[in-house]
Amino acid sequence: MDELPKDPFMLFSFVNMKLRDEYASLKEMCDDMDIDEKALVDTLAAAGWEYSPENNKFW
Repeated sequence: MDELPKDPFMLFSFVNMKLRDEYASLKEMCDDMDIDEKALVDTLAAAGWEYSPENNKFW
C-alpha cells in the first residue's frame, strides 16, 4: 500500500473515488492495483469505515 495516501481521510476519499469511477468491486480494485485487500479494509476500519459490497463504497 505504499502508493496509497497515508492519511486515513485521504485514503477513504481516494478509495471511494476509485471504486465509484473505475472498479465494480473492492476485490477488482485491489487485484488490479496490487493492494492487500485485508490490510486496506483493516486500515479503513481502524478509522471507523466499513466496506459495503452492495454500494461498492466505504462508509
